[in-house]
Amino acid sequence: MLRARDLMDRAYAEPLDIPALAAVAHVSAAHFIRSFRAVFGETPHRYLQRRRVERAMFLLRQGDRDVTEICVEVGFSSLGTFSRTFTAVVGQSPSAYRRRGPLPAVPSCFTMRWARPSEHSPPAGNGAVSDKQVATGPA
Repeated sequence: MLRARDLMDRAYAEPLDIPALAAVAHVSAAHFIRSFRAVFGETPHRYLQRRRVERAMFLLRQGDRDVTEICVEVGFSSLGTFSRTFTAVVGQSPSAYRRRGPLPAVPSCFTMRWARPSEHSPPAGNGAVSDKQVATGPA
């Protein structure tokens, strides 16, 4: 499983399919999907999408390159799919995310960990506590 995940981390922009990843892990495709989810808590497809979005988040805040160019560079073949996936993972569109401005000058390991989307935390704008809930307590 680690070999397959390492391959996804290295070659996230390349077209990767389940049979190729399963071959790297030396298991069948069906067993690979089940085992990957059990070990890492998400499916291989979801992991790869999140990895691509993480890289896109970095690129969007590092310059003024076109969103379409970044979309293709990180491995998405469709701007619509990229935008939908980015919004689902991050909680805002790629253009809105870019408007946050450049990343502050801090060690990259800290920035990557801080900005990394997580399955365990809601995207920005979702699950936030409203002023009413704060004033009255949970419903």
